[in-house]
Order: sequence, then structure tokens, then C-alpha cells
Amino acid sequence: MVAIDAFNDQLKANNQWIFAGGLAAVGSARVIDNRKNANIDTGKPLFSAAENFSGFWLIEADNHEVAKSLAFAGSLACNRKVELRALL
Repeated sequence: MVAIDAFNDQLKANNQWIFAGGLAAVGSARVIDNRKNANIDTGKPLFSAAENFSGFWLIEADNHEVAKSLAFAGSLACNRKVELRALL
């Protein structure tokens, strides 16, 4: 957590921080589908995979290269793979 806190502090100092959050264990996930009032609660995650998201950052970056550099730094800080996507 020390490395993650330091990374978060760096994001804040550089005005790149928007939000970050950790996610509960995937075993606690459940899919809710109420399209057309289906009232479905699967009681399980949407996907069964060897790897899952454990948290996320929303950042402000001037361009894709800056975002990519921050993703590499975030991956190092949390010792996890980081998926980089733009917010639409």
C-alpha cells in the first residue's frame, strides 16, 4: 500500500488525480439484469477468469502517451496489470 499511496500522492501533486478505488473480491460480485423487468440476480460474477480487476484509477492526462506512462507507473505501484482505456 505504501507504493500505491505514493503513486496516488504523485497523481494529486501533478493535478492528474480524479478518483481511485479498490474493489471487493470477485467472489462477492453478482450480475443484476433487469432489462425488460427480467429481475435476474445471477449471484455470481459476469466473467470467470484467472485474473480480475482489483481496483481502478480515473486520471487526467494531456495525451495518450502521458496516460500510458502513468499506467506503467501504476502497474509498478500496485504490482498488478493495468488496463488503459479512455473515458468517453
